[in-house]
Amino acid sequence: MDITLIFKVVGAGLIVAVSSQILSKYGRDEQSTMVIISGIVAVLLMLVSEIGVLFDNIADIFGL
Repeated sequence: MDITLIFKVVGAGLIVAVSSQILSKYGRDEQSTMVIISGIVAVLLMLVSEIGVLFDNIADIFGL
């Protein structure tokens, strides 16, 4: 796993958190919720390949 992936996830989290707080402050709670959901989806898409590698490693360890 590369350290840049961790920085990307942290950066996305910070952007989503700030955007959500700003939208909530101005009374746009629905948009705030959508920003949070889209942030989670974006981070999961970044991590899909790493999760696949993890499952492959687990399968190799247990001989599945």
